[in-house]
Amino acid sequence: MKVPPERPWFNVWPEGTPRTINYPEVPLYELLKRSAEKHPDKLAVDHEKGQISYGKLDVLSDKFAAALVDMDVKKGGSVLIFLPNIPEFIVSYYAVLKAGRVVASVNPLSKEMELEHALKNSEAETIIAHESLYPIVKKAQKGTNLRNIIIVGEKRYPNTYLFRELLANYTPQSFEVNIRPKQNAAVIQYTGGTTGTPKGAMLTHYNLVSNAIMNARWFKWSSNDVVLGVLPLCHSWGACYMNSTFYAGATLILIMRFDPEKVLEIVEKKKVTIWYGAATMFTLIVNHSAITKYDLSSLRCVKAGAAPIPHSTKRKWDSLTGVELMLGYGLTEASPETHDSPPNRVKIGSVGIPLIDTDAKIVDIETGTKELPPGEIGELVVKGPQVMKCYRNCPEETKRALRNGWLYTGDIAKMDEEGYFYIVDRLKDTIKYKGYSVFPAEVENVLYTHPSVKECAVIGKPDSVAGEIPKAYVVLKEGAAITEDELIEYCRKRIAPYKRIREVEFVVELPKNIAGKILRRALRNRG
Repeated sequence: MKVPPERPWFNVWPEGTPRTINYPEVPLYELLKRSAEKHPDKLAVDHEKGQISYGKLDVLSDKFAAALVDMDVKKGGSVLIFLPNIPEFIVSYYAVLKAGRVVASVNPLSKEMELEHALKNSEAETIIAHESLYPIVKKAQKGTNLRNIIIVGEKRYPNTYLFRELLANYTPQSFEVNIRPKQNAAVIQYTGGTTGTPKGAMLTHYNLVSNAIMNARWFKWSSNDVVLGVLPLCHSWGACYMNSTFYAGATLILIMRFDPEKVLEIVEKKKVTIWYGAATMFTLIVNHSAITKYDLSSLRCVKAGAAPIPHSTKRKWDSLTGVELMLGYGLTEASPETHDSPPNRVKIGSVGIPLIDTDAKIVDIETGTKELPPGEIGELVVKGPQVMKCYRNCPEETKRALRNGWLYTGDIAKMDEEGYFYIVDRLKDTIKYKGYSVFPAEVENVLYTHPSVKECAVIGKPDSVAGEIPKAYVVLKEGAAITEDELIEYCRKRIAPYKRIREVEFVVELPKNIAGKILRRALRNRG
């Protein structure tokens, strides 16, 4: 895509980085397959359960693809992956694509209602789930198209398949899947809209291939790099660096759970060179006594995203480690990366400049049609080969998000004279808790199921560690009596841990506008 040459960020463009790339129009799994052909014995994935070479990873995903095809999973249909950060996630991801099917991934922390929504929206007939998550799958199955349950683990449940047995019983095969990379979806990545209802962003093979390549080329990834895989692979950013790793032929150190000292130990032991993490991770790291205990000199590229990062965290990280903490920006609908900091030219508070082949501008909030000059605040809109095809089964939401070739991000931002972008606020009410997106309406829907709740509103309250925590303002029904702890416990049992409310404030009434809409901004100002 040709970005107008007069864009100001080209004056600070990283040396040696191309402004445009001729991306291959190939299925996403070709990134893995090409690296496997080039160096089959190279270490691809390093995990506490063992190590997998490129050649073996390619073969395992071929075998599992054969099993999926034999199950008669509908060609072009979706397969839902419900797994934590384990090698089986990666094998499943590429196997689904090789079989000509579409990946739909769900956070393994999801509860029954959340999984049920994803199953219904994706119309998945097959799910790959960890054995510990089977009870949730069983409860969510009713009323969906689900007919094949594949279990990762040793436990055998009625009417299910064991992942390990499928790998043992099938031989590698290649299939004529006839994928059109620019038209066919590779992944349904779930996000949320202004209503809080999760939407499935349809990301094509070309979207994901281009984003993986532009990310790797921006920071000059190579086969010598060792990448820390600490973000959830079910998240769009985690999947992006997984794809970038295999494009570059690098090694992915896969971590199942984030623990500050354990991560620092792994960086030293494995000589990690690239580390992408949520902003909250780095806040926890810099405030941990172990940060000076380990040798982090192998790091050459460290980037924070998923939420605003406190300026104090960046300064402390840079001072303690000697490695500059860079900032970036993206959203699920853009596969997800759109902005990154130019190496050695980071501006505190800025998410950087648009990536290769990516255009961006600030438009007025009222009409979304007038481009604003540097310094003025408006809505950030982006354009590039990584921008999604559409939302699944949400035509009206798609029309609002995609207009005249631009993706309207829903984020309020500004651009400075050099083309650096700054996120000021969010049009959407999304709460960023430790890098996870929490949608207020989804939490409110749970609160409204409690018999004592008359009205409620959930906002994000700033928190020095988590970024934001969900806080609920609640109006009780007349005569009702319930404590803060009881309401928090009620929510805990019904939604994923990262979504549950951390504070409750009981009020007589909620602030509203003349149309009766709750004014969340007034609540945020109240704290």
